[in-house]
Amino acid sequence: MEKFIIQGGTPLHGEVTPAGNKNAALPLLAACALTDEPILLKNVPDINDVKTMRCLMESLGVEFTTLDAHTWKIQARNVRPAELDPDLCRKIRASILLAGPITARAGDLHLPPPGGDVIGRRRVDTHILALQKLGAVVNYDRSFHFQASELIGADILLDEASVTATENAIMACVTAKGESIIRNAASEPHIQELCHFLNVLGAQIENIGSNTLHIHGVSKLHGGEFSIGPDYLEVVSFIGAAALTHGSIRIKNAGAE
Repeated sequence: MEKFIIQGGTPLHGEVTPAGNKNAALPLLAACALTDEPILLKNVPDINDVKTMRCLMESLGVEFTTLDAHTWKIQARNVRPAELDPDLCRKIRASILLAGPITARAGDLHLPPPGGDVIGRRRVDTHILALQKLGAVVNYDRSFHFQASELIGADILLDEASVTATENAIMACVTAKGESIIRNAASEPHIQELCHFLNVLGAQIENIGSNTLHIHGVSKLHGGEFSIGPDYLEVVSFIGAAALTHGSIRIKNAGAE
């Protein structure tokens, strides 16, 4: 059994740079499938969940180029409808984040049940209901099958303020025809980051940070460049550890806001 052996009582000193926020990186990667133009994504965290998401997207035809340890060039010139690898989907809960953008872009996706840690109910009803409201047809036979010839903007009331369901709804709405309102939207920092990223690509999302998002659908998104913000949970963990050990540390690129 693996374990950590910690000898306490030593004040922390030094300088640390937090990694990019995983909870922002995963939906941002999924959102890259919404445009056929290149995207330069910086401060990508070097973790297995992110690498798994990359493998899933590559299986759909999305091209990735690693420019350095934390910078990727991503281009979804052609997104092909495909059934995703069940083993990869079982590795991460975030595989569900492909439902919104791939249905919007390709109109067809076979998605095996997502995996990840079992925390609470973690159901996917909210995702399905949001996409159905936009005009998608969803069936289930050992995997979820999402289909849509065209998504139409709608007034969506999420039955729970689910983070990933809010992200899926946002990604589906940005290129849906007409206007959409997402009510009871979750508003965590990584959801706000997804909205800002999509606006960089040409989306029109208003009321970012609130529980009611207004989205004006656009016909096409373009490419762009974006740096993933720091993992705020990592930042406050360092702050707490420094305070409790009476240490003195410098946290670079901490995202103080």
